[in-house]
Amino acid sequence: MRRTIFIWGLVCGLFLMVSGSKAFAADKLAYIDLSKTLGEYYKTKDFDKVLTDKQNAYNTERDKLINEVKQLQDKMNLLSDKEKEAKRSDFENKVKNLQEFDRQKQADLRKEQDEKMQELLKDINETIKQLADKEGYTMVFNDRVLVYQDKSLEITDKVIEMINKGKSGKK
Repeated sequence: MRRTIFIWGLVCGLFLMVSGSKAFAADKLAYIDLSKTLGEYYKTKDFDKVLTDKQNAYNTERDKLINEVKQLQDKMNLLSDKEKEAKRSDFENKVKNLQEFDRQKQADLRKEQDEKMQELLKDINETIKQLADKEGYTMVFNDRVLVYQDKSLEITDKVIEMINKGKSGKK
């Protein structure tokens, strides 16, 4: 009796393993290189240009404020102690304004970059979903979380091609 139960259990277990592996074999898997996709997405390149222009404008304005502080400091070095004391609050205000300007602009640039990155990732995810639906992929992974990947499963170039299709019409 025990032997019959054991054999019956073994047969059921093998059946479940075989049917389970067939279900897994039916899954179509793929992965993408997210860094490459982001780097070759035309909206990323366009945004990088915009961000570089904003960074350059910020640097120009910051340099102007730094020069004002340096000039005031140079003038103060030539003054007597009494005259320096009279100018000290003006100098401290300029330094505080420079620090606040610097902090605010850096925060604004970081916030804009984060928001744009989320928008770009949303576009990429939507494109991946469209490709997965079209070609029957059940799972698409990000290459950063894979320890090993078979290059035949990579769909990065397909995603890049799809996401950049709208380039000419969307600018």
